[in-house]
Amino acid sequence: MEGLERIVREHTFFAGMKQDYTDIVTGCAKNVRFEPGDYLFHEGETADQLYLVRSGRVALEIDTNAGPVTIQTVGESDIVGASWLVPPYRRGLSAKALELTRAIALDAACLRGKCEDNHDLGYEMMKRFMPILIQRLRAARLHILDDRCND
Repeated sequence: MEGLERIVREHTFFAGMKQDYTDIVTGCAKNVRFEPGDYLFHEGETADQLYLVRSGRVALEIDTNAGPVTIQTVGESDIVGASWLVPPYRRGLSAKALELTRAIALDAACLRGKCEDNHDLGYEMMKRFMPILIQRLRAARLHILDDRCND
């Protein structure tokens, strides 16, 4: 698992995190890949994985009456699936691979358990997730405002 530990440790999301913490997180990790057009997950599903994108691009979509609308595209060094952290652990967006995408999947139940057992790790994860959640909320808001201005 040495390669996986290195990949997790070197991912931008974990930059500067204590090695003890990244070693704990790696216990919940596995490599995954998605072909273009594959969905990592769909809006409303149980948030059972967090993804660390290693390569590729992923569209974050909101389901609407007119079909899916992309609110943001993320890529290498980004994360996908932040809903794992917030009850009721349901996906607020869909995520679709736009090209071959390689990622590290972190098992959400495992990760929540590790954070519950080690509150310092949990706090460190929250500090890293809050800016991402706020940035994604702003992106959705701007997308909605842009659509209204163009009507």
